Amino acid sequence: MLSLWKKIVFSFGSILCITSAVVLVVALASESWLIGTIRCKTGVDLVNASATELVQFTGDIYFGLFQGGKTRKCGLGSRHSKIYIFPKLVKTLNEGLHAAVILFIFVAIGFAFVSLAFCIYNARKVPYQSIKGPFGLYFWNFIAGVFGALASLCFLASVCHHNLTERVANYKESFFQFVVVTEDFGWSFWLCVASAGLHGANILVVAMSYIHLPKIQTTKPEEPTATGDDLLY
Repeated sequence: MLSLWKKIVFSFGSILCITSAVVLVVALASESWLIGTIRCKTGVDLVNASATELVQFTGDIYFGLFQGGKTRKCGLGSRHSKIYIFPKLVKTLNEGLHAAVILFIFVAIGFAFVSLAFCIYNARKVPYQSIKGPFGLYFWNFIAGVFGALASLCFLASVCHHNLTERVANYKESFFQFVVVTEDFGWSFWLCVASAGLHGANILVVAMSYIHLPKIQTTKPEEPTATGDDLLY
């Protein structure tokens, strides 16, 4: 018989799995993996711009795994353009790393749903095989968390070691050259990191299913006993 405590624990684990899958889907589809500012180096060099004039040549850039946008400022006002990673821009990037990020996210989503299925199964019945019980949940959550973390690390490596932002900013720029002034990881990237954290938290939640709560004992009222005097009375 499954205790109420275990039902609560595995139900909460199911919520964490659903949240992780939703978070990964949102991160995959959003355009805020990286946000930053870019400066038109060509325009600055042409007019020999001073420090106070640099703002006229500094625009914005943001992009995700599939698309984004940038605002070009080359001394003639702001011009916004859309960025599409596929099918051509990805060829100028590190294709292997970029594809690995997307692949790892899809795998993490898959294992998040596997963990969800096992949480629901454990919340309804006692498994007769260890792989279907808490030990299986440890494994599936660990795998999902690892792939979510790997996706984050691959994107981090692409930005830090392969000049991802600069390559995206200068794509199809035949005359102007842009340099990266600032770059920060956006909320989409941190959603991917949070997904790995959710699966780590889920492992702790599953471990709580082994906690045995003390049973509340209720004292029954004493039943009156009839003595010999009571019968004579």
